[in-house]
Amino acid sequence: MKGVTYWSYIKTEELLSLQGGVDGDEAKVSDDEALFIVVHQVYELWFKLVLRELVSARDLFRRDPVPDHLMASAVRSLRRSSTILRQAVSHFDVMETLTTRDFLAFRDRLVPASGFQSAQLREIEIVLGLDDRERVPLGREGSYLEALKDDGGRPSPSLARVERRLADRPSLREVLEDWLFRTPIDGSHATDPGDDAAVERFLSRFLGAHAGEADARIARVDVQAMTADDVERLEQRYAAEVEKARAFLFAEEQPDPQLRRRERRVRAALVFLESYRELPLLSWPREVIDAVIELEQAFVMFRQRHARMVERVIGRRTGTGGSAGVDYLDQTAQRYRVFRNLWAVRTLLVREAALPPLDHPELYGFVAGALARRHGRMRFGSTGSPRRAASNVIVALSSPDSTSSNRRGATRPGASSSVSLATSFFSCSSFGAAVMRAPPPTRAASSE
Repeated sequence: MKGVTYWSYIKTEELLSLQGGVDGDEAKVSDDEALFIVVHQVYELWFKLVLRELVSARDLFRRDPVPDHLMASAVRSLRRSSTILRQAVSHFDVMETLTTRDFLAFRDRLVPASGFQSAQLREIEIVLGLDDRERVPLGREGSYLEALKDDGGRPSPSLARVERRLADRPSLREVLEDWLFRTPIDGSHATDPGDDAAVERFLSRFLGAHAGEADARIARVDVQAMTADDVERLEQRYAAEVEKARAFLFAEEQPDPQLRRRERRVRAALVFLESYRELPLLSWPREVIDAVIELEQAFVMFRQRHARMVERVIGRRTGTGGSAGVDYLDQTAQRYRVFRNLWAVRTLLVREAALPPLDHPELYGFVAGALARRHGRMRFGSTGSPRRAASNVIVALSSPDSTSSNRRGATRPGASSSVSLATSFFSCSSFGAAVMRAPPPTRAASSE
């Protein structure tokens, strides 16, 4: 077998021959245009990695149940994607070494090409779950797919890529919402006969705590030097917040009863995971939620930084592809939000000390299988078949939130050496929460 070298392994000769520009002749490419080409080629390589990681995370969460031991791998894939996007943002600094005049020297040769035609960026949006109905029109096409066609309306490789990705469903958002819908909320499963009442009870208690926090803030403000009108306006503002919180958590905007129930349960699960994250079996699921937020934040910041780079280099002129240029980019940064529920819940969360106690915190700790059976929670997969839980020896209780004790009855990770067996409660319920094992889990791309 022929020996491999660094140069041959990463195909360096091939890579270095791809900067020929429109004419395919690098001798006709200026240094400024070469910079422009190389930076965008690097972007596409980063996008390729992001797509691989997002598909790995998506494929993991489409399983039912989600394998506990791969939860940390999903978090790693999501955070790696965020890191790549942040790294991509720094490349705009290189682009900004182009002056307006430098870019104008070769810009007209790019018409009607547009960065919008980056098929991989469109693929990332699709895998994440951006709704096509929320897309901002580019400016000249009936469908964004039309803009991906070659000049003259012919099919193109970029269009074929996006069409294949559109057929590859579900999206990350869809599988995450399915996973959240299956979340046992204070011991109640979505398939339990009394689940609707249990979820309503949980939400009502939480909303009571939320309203109490608003009252406490008003009381603290009352003692300050404020006019009566100021106090009244503040009371009205907090009252509106409390009402909006109730309407959001109960999904009152959703007219269809079945969709309303689903949305209500997804939002309740988010509140549950965020609020009671110190419970051992909630630690890694909560890390998943945080990693998704971090990912979307990084993507929004990428879009915003892109817009500012374009404005600095060419101002607010019409884009080479016929778009509104910077105005179009700004709109995408402001409007393209996929995980809206995850962001909205942040407005509603309360201090740990203000949280109402749970009825069944013991179900979310490191407990023996007998205790879980006693509470009727040995239910596995979507069919509820009585497969025995894998009682794995806990060598190290290493949950992400291992630093704080839980006043609501959770076992503080690492606090006791007497815990030897763990029943994976969430694997039973198709939730897939991670009971951390030693050694650390493998990557999500590996098989079970």
